[in-house]
Amino acid sequence: MSASVPTRTLGAQGLEVSALGLGCMGMSQSFGALPQREDMITFLRDAVDHGVTFFDTAEVYGPFHNEELVGAGLAPVRDQVVIATKFGFDIDAGGVQTGALDSRPEHIRDAVDGSLGRLGIETIDLLYQHRVDPNVPIEDVAGAVKELIDAGKVRHFGLSEAGAATIRRAHAVQPVTALQSEYSLFWREPEQEVLPVLAELGIGFVPFSPLGRGFLTGAVTRESTFGEGDIRATLPRFTAEALDVNLELVDRVTAVAERHGATTGQVALAWLLAQQPWIVPIPGTRRLERLEENLGGASLTLTGDDLAELAAASDAVAVVGDRYPEAMQQMIDR
Repeated sequence: MSASVPTRTLGAQGLEVSALGLGCMGMSQSFGALPQREDMITFLRDAVDHGVTFFDTAEVYGPFHNEELVGAGLAPVRDQVVIATKFGFDIDAGGVQTGALDSRPEHIRDAVDGSLGRLGIETIDLLYQHRVDPNVPIEDVAGAVKELIDAGKVRHFGLSEAGAATIRRAHAVQPVTALQSEYSLFWREPEQEVLPVLAELGIGFVPFSPLGRGFLTGAVTRESTFGEGDIRATLPRFTAEALDVNLELVDRVTAVAERHGATTGQVALAWLLAQQPWIVPIPGTRRLERLEENLGGASLTLTGDDLAELAAASDAVAVVGDRYPEAMQQMIDR
């Protein structure tokens, strides 16, 4: 019996999902030592039992391993969940990633067939272009996905880290159901141009890293260091110098959390959910207690004064450091 989590609708095509999804990347990469596969299969099923119906993976996570894991974990409950995956990187058959982007229509078709096989499903519920490929017109990408939708291999089309102009061009060819990009109290750039376009066109928004890769949970301190295999060791925002400044934001969010008897992470998620009814964050975790904490954020109601205080806190702290190293920054569409 699934627990009760509020639902939300992404996009004008009516894709209904739990108000918080689960980002699955960290089960296969990026955050230190990897957990046991069987433990993660159990965890995925526990997430469904707790009311989560929206799961996010990608062919490049692993590469390939994460889709296989998610497919195996969700196989018994396939009819209860929405599975999102992504294409767009050049990965050879052996799972070696070159780092290059590739959204040529023929590559998209091959990638989708691979994802369907690894996930063990007949249709991908939501298919994102992982990063905008400057060498392939977005109209060609949208057209290729439209053909896959017509063929029954895909239900909904999404973009990730796409700029406003790209979103408009893609949407004119094949309606975009959701945009996935980073958004949190730690990174509010989407408010400037992207969120107004999504509201105008009826496109849902799926913030990844809604807790700032753990930053907004309060678990990261000024003394934190990040070991081998932890992506944060490479991110400019997580250097000792950057943390010294950036953690002032967490201190301010924590003050609101203490008033509500909530955790800092719950307040950060509740703030995101309060921005628009069509926003569905996908915090990633590998631990049931953290999942339960995150889901508590979906039932936390912040007052208008709380929201204003949090926005002012975010405005007051000039975040130090880029989101990514330079090579990854170059892949973000503007």
